[in-house]
Amino acid sequence: MAPGIEDSTREERLAYVRERYQCIADCDLCGQCALFHGQDAEHALAAYIDGEAELRQVLMSYRRR
Repeated sequence: MAPGIEDSTREERLAYVRERYQCIADCDLCGQCALFHGQDAEHALAAYIDGEAELRQVLMSYRRR
C-alpha cells in the first residue's frame, strides 16, 4: 500500500515509487510506459512524490487521459 502524503516524507514516497514502478525495459510485459504516456514513473508521479496529491488521485488523472 502506498504511503499517504500526510503520513510520510518525500523520501519515503520517492522510495515507494522507485520500488513499485520500476522499469523492466519490456513494455509489452508491464505496460507502465503506456500508462504514463511514455514518461518515467518519477516524472509522472511527481505530484504524489512532492506531497501535492495522493497517489490514487494522480493515477486516476492518467486513467482519464
